[in-house]
Amino acid sequence: RSFGRLGRAVATHPWAFLLAPMALTAALGSGFAFLPEEEENLEEQYTPVGGPAKAERRFVQAHFSTDDARRFSASRMSTETNFASVLVVSDADSLLDAEVFAEVSRLDQAVRGLRAAVENGSQIRYHEVCAKFKAGCVPPNPLLYLWQRNPALDLGRVTFPVLNFSGHPIFLAGFFGGNTLGEWLGPSRRLAASKAMHLLYFLQTEEPEQSRRSKAWLVHFLDQFEDLQSRLALRTIKVVYFTSLSRQLEFEATSMTVIPLFHMAYVLIILFAIISCFRLNCIRTKMGVAVFGVFNVAMAVVSGFGLMLHIGVPFVIIVANSPFLILGVGVDDMFIMISAWQKTSLLVTVRERLSSVYSKVAVSITITTITNVLAFYTGIMSSFRSVQYFCIYTGTTLVFCYCYKITCFGAVMALDGRREVGCLHWVKKPDPKYASLKKTCCFPLGSVPDEYGADNHPMNLFFRDYFGPFLTTTKCKLFVVLTYILYIISSIYGCFHVQEGLDLRNLASDDSYIIPYFNIEQDYFSEYGPRVMVIVTENINYWDEDVRQELEKCLIKFEENSYVDKNLTEFWLRQYVKYMKNSSQDINNKKTFLDNLSVFLSTFPIFTYDVNVSSSNEITSSRGFIQVMSVSSSKSKKLMLLQLRDIADKCEVPLMVYNQAFIYFDQFAAVLENTVRNVIVASVAMFIVSLLLIPHPVCSIWVTFAIASVIVGVTGFMAFWKVNLDSISMINLVICIGFSFDFSAHISYAFVSSSKTTVNGKATDALYMLGYPVLQSAISTIIGVCVLAAAKAYIFRTFFKIMFLVMLFGAAHGLIFIPVFLTFF
Repeated sequence: RSFGRLGRAVATHPWAFLLAPMALTAALGSGFAFLPEEEENLEEQYTPVGGPAKAERRFVQAHFSTDDARRFSASRMSTETNFASVLVVSDADSLLDAEVFAEVSRLDQAVRGLRAAVENGSQIRYHEVCAKFKAGCVPPNPLLYLWQRNPALDLGRVTFPVLNFSGHPIFLAGFFGGNTLGEWLGPSRRLAASKAMHLLYFLQTEEPEQSRRSKAWLVHFLDQFEDLQSRLALRTIKVVYFTSLSRQLEFEATSMTVIPLFHMAYVLIILFAIISCFRLNCIRTKMGVAVFGVFNVAMAVVSGFGLMLHIGVPFVIIVANSPFLILGVGVDDMFIMISAWQKTSLLVTVRERLSSVYSKVAVSITITTITNVLAFYTGIMSSFRSVQYFCIYTGTTLVFCYCYKITCFGAVMALDGRREVGCLHWVKKPDPKYASLKKTCCFPLGSVPDEYGADNHPMNLFFRDYFGPFLTTTKCKLFVVLTYILYIISSIYGCFHVQEGLDLRNLASDDSYIIPYFNIEQDYFSEYGPRVMVIVTENINYWDEDVRQELEKCLIKFEENSYVDKNLTEFWLRQYVKYMKNSSQDINNKKTFLDNLSVFLSTFPIFTYDVNVSSSNEITSSRGFIQVMSVSSSKSKKLMLLQLRDIADKCEVPLMVYNQAFIYFDQFAAVLENTVRNVIVASVAMFIVSLLLIPHPVCSIWVTFAIASVIVGVTGFMAFWKVNLDSISMINLVICIGFSFDFSAHISYAFVSSSKTTVNGKATDALYMLGYPVLQSAISTIIGVCVLAAAKAYIFRTFFKIMFLVMLFGAAHGLIFIPVFLTFF
């Protein structure tokens, strides 16, 4: 009744309800002036807020200092440093050959020779910004450095993963890949052959000015590397490259690839709307209304985005997916309203016709809008800021979309209703000279409308006379049940094979130079992962033999883990114990232990930044390092992270594990938990809303069942379509809840509202009333996002894939499964 009164008010004052939203849109649209120009922080947006690794990083930064201008060590850095990385792959079976090394050396010298020009006309040379150890730049590859100093070095006697050179161990893990190992030579094996080499050019990061200069050199490196490679005319090797800036720069470039697709999406939706609403008579046709309906959605996007930008909600690239989604959702309600309008009589006043439309469909539209907005706003609970901002933008825009539909779009329908009345009078009283011409132009093929009754679209008749009766036959019901069982079994199987986590290469477009880099890195350098800090977080009595034994037990547990190479552990205390024994000192004496520590650290300066000694001569914290391996997949990274943290937690000595990569690894542990939590909360909210607004508890249960069923289906088929469960697909699963509710709620509401006496009759009547609008909704949304299938970026293609699955399964539930299942009760 309330919506009926609103319909009358809109029909009575259409211009007020039309112009007010337009003025609001113009005002809020000014918010686009606040679109951010600064670069988007990938770590902040795509890693979990409050992730354990972020707290671990704060501890490391507070307790351990570094000095990349004098004593740089990559594994000791708490954050990612500025760097340029070059992977070299030999065309031959092995690059352990003097000729290949000579060519790699030429490449290395060319890279070091790059000079970046700055605004004041000066140049930035590599040796001015490189990370240093003692007086020189840190070598990009330790074996290449040794060979450059001594070209007579026997490459056939190199050992791996540790090379003992003049009594000093040199770690080669991560610097050579595609290795073939030979016989044992001491603690390591001979490196018989190696297919790939890693060159890492570390630059200074700690001082802001040096970091700025380092980034300027890296930008120059990216600009010049292709030309440099061409000039060198490399014959025996091929190279790929990457820098610490590449991920950010390439991610920003992907957003530009989707802009042309906006126009294509709107054109396709307008064409679909026109075709869907076209009639073979000039009175009932709704082409103009359909075009405005699409424009109405654009108004909602401008208003919603403008408001969010005005109040300072950050705009992230993933939000660029939102207009495609809103475009599909917005026209859904338009089709339902037009369908209800077409079922009214031409002889009734416009006020009564619009009142009838509002009273019949506005409740259903309100229910689906509330559930969609609730589904998105539950995403604000996510631990990923990108998901939070996407859901805030989209949920708010859907509110505007709903408000504009029942005001602005309703006003256009009222004005078009007046056109219908005028057109009807014009046709009824034609000039005798042109009567036949007017009849032919307005009603081709003799399709004169029934002015007393409804305008039944052929598709509505198809659902009433053919599809509904066929679907409610016993044989068809049995087939539908069997099909559903097959669907749910396949989906559950797929759910157990979904990969978790966002592969960072997917943040770039397909033609980016970083894709072949990551591919080669995975092919040849996936054996060894990062070096992980094992940190003693509190002051313990290192001179106490029992404490040392307890600490040693913990280290052994780490080394026994399947993801750890026990031969590559590096811990200052083990070395100090040997040092004290060789010096015949009593390491169990506190004073002796502490007094000799400074001498030890000066003898082994590599450990200088691993022992945090306070002003009162107390060791407040210290750290060692373990080498992880075989962590190329998201599953192995997640398991490795959880297992190492579990070992640290169970150790009697207070320990912590950390590596800068853990910031991103945390997403693998968080994404599943976040997805399940959001889905459960949103589903419960949907159930409560449906219970309150759909006047039948059984239907509420079936709607909730449909939500769960579609979510399982979409998640399962993600695995078959090679889509990971990450922060991007998590958004789509939240969307999935709203859409699966939409389709099933419309049909369920029509089912319980039907005046038919039999369940089969109710199901057929529900399909007659809303089958075509539901089908239009699914098709329009697929059309709205289908252009994203042509995008060059994973982010946008993933959005299309999951939205396609949501629409396909949602429509199947709304038009096939739910109507059949409702007849069983």
